[in-house]
This record gives sequence, structure tokens and C-alpha cells, in this order.
Amino acid sequence: MIFYRHNLSNTELLDLYKKILKPRLIEEKMLILIRQGKVSKWFSGIGQEAISVGITAALDETEYVLPMHRNLGVFTTRNIPLHRLFSQWQGKANGFTKGRDRSFHFGTQEYNIVGMISHLGPQLGIADGIALADKLQKNKKVTAVFTGEGATSEGDFHEALNIAAVWKLPVMFVIENNGYGLSTPTSEQYVCENLADKGVGYGMDSYIIDGNNILEVYHKIKQLKEHMQEDPHPVLLEFKTFRMRGHEEASGTKYVPEEMMKEWATKDPVDNYRMFLLDEGVLTEEYDNTLRAEIKQEIDEQLAIANAEPEIVPTYTGELNDVYAPFEYEEVKSKSETRNIRFIDAIRSGLEQSLQQHYHLILMGQDIAEYGGAFKITEGFVDLFGKDRIRNTPICESAVVSAAMGLSINGYKAVVEMQFADFVSTGFNPIVNLLAKSHYRWGEKADVVVRMPCGGGTQAGPFHSQTNEAWFTKTPGLKVVYPAFPYDAKGLLNTSINDPNPVLFFEHKQLYRSVYQDVPIDYYTIPLGKAALLKEGKSVTIIAFGAPVHWALETLANNPEIEADLIDLRTLQPLDTETIFASVKKTGKVIIYQEDTLFGGIASDISALIMEECFEYLDGPVKRVASLDSPIPFTKALEDQFLPKNRFEEILLELLRY
Repeated sequence: MIFYRHNLSNTELLDLYKKILKPRLIEEKMLILIRQGKVSKWFSGIGQEAISVGITAALDETEYVLPMHRNLGVFTTRNIPLHRLFSQWQGKANGFTKGRDRSFHFGTQEYNIVGMISHLGPQLGIADGIALADKLQKNKKVTAVFTGEGATSEGDFHEALNIAAVWKLPVMFVIENNGYGLSTPTSEQYVCENLADKGVGYGMDSYIIDGNNILEVYHKIKQLKEHMQEDPHPVLLEFKTFRMRGHEEASGTKYVPEEMMKEWATKDPVDNYRMFLLDEGVLTEEYDNTLRAEIKQEIDEQLAIANAEPEIVPTYTGELNDVYAPFEYEEVKSKSETRNIRFIDAIRSGLEQSLQQHYHLILMGQDIAEYGGAFKITEGFVDLFGKDRIRNTPICESAVVSAAMGLSINGYKAVVEMQFADFVSTGFNPIVNLLAKSHYRWGEKADVVVRMPCGGGTQAGPFHSQTNEAWFTKTPGLKVVYPAFPYDAKGLLNTSINDPNPVLFFEHKQLYRSVYQDVPIDYYTIPLGKAALLKEGKSVTIIAFGAPVHWALETLANNPEIEADLIDLRTLQPLDTETIFASVKKTGKVIIYQEDTLFGGIASDISALIMEECFEYLDGPVKRVASLDSPIPFTKALEDQFLPKNRFEEILLELLRY
């Protein structure tokens, strides 16, 4: 192994040695602790330290790094107090996740580190969003994101690299090619000779770097960073290295040929750099021994602090209060005259005025720029706000949602438009596993709204007509909004954008151009979690949201003798149970009306809540009316049969006769 010091001073060379030695000595201690049962799980980076340390040392402390399992050197190079790391690994409260997530599954804004989730791929898209925020601010910062050779097979890898290339984002995509994805060798993961070759397909520069040579890593990153600062663009970096321990300690390394282990042992990044420094006269054996003793003493002292920390005492309130980021709702009342507009106009007005309210709000979606989106809601926005803020995206929902999270981490707000709510399935993972869990896991908000044009009645078939709110109402950490009227749509959208928590905002397509209402011209807000009581009666409670609200109004108009409370939920998560229970206790009968299919829909949960909380007030069974338990069909006759509109009145009258 050949080391080139270039223009580094002896002090700088020694500083890099201290930085690479520290994680190695911590790892050696951790291997002892795991055998003693004092740490439950450990992902060893022994043999790979030069990559983590070299990259982090080459970046400024204000630049974000997004590490993976085997990147202890990132955390130590950023000088995180060791007792906090030990607390994290032991599941203590002074760690970074309050015992809610383990090992390296954490981030910290204090040190500009964003931790991974086990689904790996979204990490790359987050880096895109962080880098986009930096590029918009023109602050010449670079983002480095780590992944392994195994995760390059995930679709998120392709999506994130493609977005970064198209948007010319200053992202370093770092592939640690250590030979194995758990036990699967690279020969069974890809057939190209080098993963760096993939860069050509994305139109980006790519490099192969000796991942065990800290000086090669450090100098290359420094050089690339200078170029990326002057001309923002992404680079793909493949670091050739090896994993000397198992995927995690319980896995072992029996699947690795012995001769391969011996070969890579001779390439140890710490030992070889140490020998270079000794040969150069920069390091002495005496100073090396002193340095090791100092680091080991620090490790023992910091471990003692973590060990003395009490175990976490769980409380219901402590857990539940951290599911969502704090949000102080600010009521903004309209002071202007109203205008009779369509549902779609109200959505457009809310977006436009929110863009004016929040300078750091970015809109992203397919065809939303010059074309104005599939439904023309954002038509003309590019002229008003520019393409930096109204961004067409490639067809890659997963990475776009992850990029929205990156924007949020780096001080921006994001609204993502799903062209149709059905397409959210390809962005499902980062919504339910990344956005929803971030605040609970490490106290980080997810300031993202995902707009969801949804619903049937337009003969658009199985892939453009679903109303899939139940996919998200069961996921803690998400808020779900589903307005039925223009006034509510605008006010609730404004509030959703103000809220630092992830919001799924459902917009029924059939209502876009068919429902009109007087709506204030200026900006206003409506609180989430508050239902609207549209009609009052004493015979039955009708609970609905979205298009079924209007269908219920038609039924009541055709049957004026029915005295009903009609509740428009407006927000599904959080749910206004207070209004629901008060009405049910008054009327004694309740029917829940949803467009989603019956089994597993939110009507089932509402029904269960009513049975649990209002059973003694009921004068009949809780009835649910919903679409058929089949995919939604295309032909009008089949769609009409599928939707619940033609069945509601019969079931309502049957309940009233009970």
C-alpha cells in the first residue's frame, strides 16, 4: 500500500492517525462487551475505518454526512462524546433515540449526521434533499451519503442518483464495496465489473478508490469537494474494501474463504497507515503507545458514565407524546371578502398563498412545473415562483419523498404531489418507515405534505381511482386529511403545510370541478382534528368524509323526513372522537359512510371505537357502508356497482327501522 502525503504537515498526518485509531480501539472494546452481554448487537467496521474517517475529516462540520452500520468513524470524527454513543448502544435515555432504536439507527442535527433506517435505500434520497437545500442557498456545501454494494440493487439507489444527476446536486454517493451483502458475495449481486461503472448511465463522474488507504480517501474527497463547490454536481465513489467481521457479530464469517481473509488482513487500514507514519518518522512507538493508552482511558471513563446512567423507565405519555413533533396551531382568520370557486381552485389558492407565506417551501411532482400538473393546479406557478421552487421530478416517487425529508432536515418545507394517489405505492416505504417514524426515533420533524388526488366516479380504472387513506391512518406518526368542500380544502391545506409533521392530504378528483363554495380570497387556517357538523338531527348519526359527504347530503335532500346529524370528519388522523361520541350518545344510531373498500377501512376502526365508548347509548347496530371488496373497475356500470352510493339509502332506512 502506497501513501502520498502531498502537502499535509506532520501534525495533520498525526491528526488523521488519531481519528482512525479511535474507532478501531472502540470497536475492540465493543467486541469484548458484546461477549460479556453488555451490548446486544454490533455491526463492526473493522477494516473499513479509512473511508468513514477520511471522508468526514475532509468535510466541514457544518456539512451533512449520512452514514450506515459500519461507519463509527463518522461519529467519532465529528467528536460526539463517547458516553452518548455508549448510551445509545445500551438503550439508555442519554443516547440519541431514548432507547427506541438501536446501534447506528440515529441522527443528530447537533453534529449534522443523519442516521439510516434498515430499508437502506431512502438514505440516498434524503441526501438529495439536503443537497438541494444547500444548492438553493448557494452555500457551497457538499453532502456525503454512504451505502453498501448490496443496497445498490435497490430501486432507491437508481432513483436517488438519477435525481441528483438531473438536478446537478452536490452529493457524494459513497459505496463501501466490502465484498458481501451479509453473506451474499458480490458475484451474486451484480455482473458489471465495478459499481463505479454505473455512473456513466447517470451521466455523472465516478471513481474507484482504495478504501483502505486513508490518505487516498482524504485527498480525493478534498479534491472533489473543491470541484463540486464551484460547479455543483454529484459524484459516484466506489471504495474497494473488506469487512473483516460478520455482517453483525452473531453472523460470523464462515462463508468467507480463508485465503481472502488473510489477503485483506495484510491491507489493514490502521496498521498500514501506522507503519507509514513510523517509516516517515512522523510517529514513534512511544507516542503511539501513549496515544493508545489515552484513547483507552477515555473509552473506559466514558463507558463508566454510560454504565452509571439508569435504565429507561417507560411511560405511556412519554412514548405517545413523541410520536409527533410539537405543533402550536395558529388560527388565521380571513379578513377578506369571499369568492365562489371550485374545489380545485381552493387547492390552488392554498398552495399559492402558502408559497408566499413560506419562502422555504418547495413543491415537487411529475409535470407540475410548466405543464401545471395532471389537473392543472400549479399552472402558472413557475412564472410566479420560479423553477427552483416548482420542481418537475422524474418518475421516482420513493426518492422524491425521501428528498422531501432531506429538505425538511435542512430547513425547508416540502409539498410532494402524487400524480394520482394510487402511485403512492411506489413511495410507500419512505412515507411509513422514514417520515412517520423520524420524530419518534430521533426527534427530527418531517415537514412534508404529500398531496393525494384520489377517488372514483370518473371511470379511470384500478390504477387511477383508489381512495387509499387506510394505508396511512394506521401508521403512527402520519396525519391524514380528507376535505370535502373548497373552504375546508384551502384552510386545511394551509394548516397542513404549517404543521412540521408529515401529512397525507387527500383530494377527491371528482370534487375538483363539480363542487363550488364561497371561499375567502386571502389566507386562513383551519385546525386539524376538528370535524364539521353539517346537519343536526336526533334520529341517526351519519359519519362521512370526501365524496360520500356529498352523497349523504343528496340522500338527506331526497328524504327530508330523516332527522340526522351529518358529520364531515375532514381529518382522519387525528380523529375528532369528541364530536363523534357526542353525536352518537344523542342519536343512539350511527352509520359510517366511506368510499374505500369495506374490510380494513377506517370505518371499521370508528365502528370499534363507538362500540367501546358508546355501547350503552346505542339503539341499533353500528352500520358501515363502503365500496365492494374488489379492485375498482373501469366500465361505468361496474364502477357504479362497486361504489357505495347506490346502497347507502337502503341501509340507512333499514337502520332507522331497527
